[in-house]
Amino acid sequence: MKTRSKTIFLLIAAACLIVWSIVTIIPLYWMLVGSVQDSAATASFRPSMLPEAFSLAPYERFFAKTAAWRWLLNSLFISSVLTVTNVFFASLAGYAFAKLKFPGSNAIFWVLLSTMMIPAQVTLIPLYILIVNVFNLGDSYTAIILPTAITVGNIFLMKQYMSSLPTSLIHAARIDACSEFGIFRKVILPLAKPGLAVLAIFTFVASWNEFFWPFLITNSTEMRTIQVGLASFVFAESTDFGAIMAGASVGALPMLILFFSLQRYFLQGITIGAVKG
Repeated sequence: MKTRSKTIFLLIAAACLIVWSIVTIIPLYWMLVGSVQDSAATASFRPSMLPEAFSLAPYERFFAKTAAWRWLLNSLFISSVLTVTNVFFASLAGYAFAKLKFPGSNAIFWVLLSTMMIPAQVTLIPLYILIVNVFNLGDSYTAIILPTAITVGNIFLMKQYMSSLPTSLIHAARIDACSEFGIFRKVILPLAKPGLAVLAIFTFVASWNEFFWPFLITNSTEMRTIQVGLASFVFAESTDFGAIMAGASVGALPMLILFFSLQRYFLQGITIGAVKG
């Protein structure tokens, strides 16, 4: 009886997951379909889920009417730099808070955590004034990158992850006269690859999808990211739904490539530490 109940429960859970997966995939599928057919078909009151006539004209119009290549390069550069800086500095800070004992470490860590309770919208105006009026960095890569070069959430993630790493290896390396940075580079980083991969994925995706701060701090078309550029293209060409879908598809492609290329590390990072022993 228990086996039958368990089987029924698993079937119901599987059915729910399948339905949820279909609901989640439909918007992405419709985005791809809309990007390879005529705009009139995409904007139809009763749209077809299969392309009526396959065409790459929406992609041609999107790249012809906008500075899409520049927007893509901007997003790629900004997201890559933010990923590198966050992985490097967050891993250093996480190692320091997790494995090093220094005066005030707990107090500093809790002060950092307390800043996460402040809504980001509250700091936007002071941050804008500081970047534009004080440092005179408006409409530049530095203005976009600097505020999120390292985030408290990433520090917390790496601190929690590195707390699970064996301290005995660190003691052994110190006995062998290895420097602290040498311990970090030769012992900690190889063990923390799954956590670093998860951090890299989350940071890159968040940076790539970031809209409001690049929109606020940039003025010229050349400095826009793909998300800001796509939004401006929507406002200017609100009736060209095919080109809009094409731009959205192009903007989503790098995230899919990154996730699937690091999927193995991502799954390891999610499951590691769940089983003790």
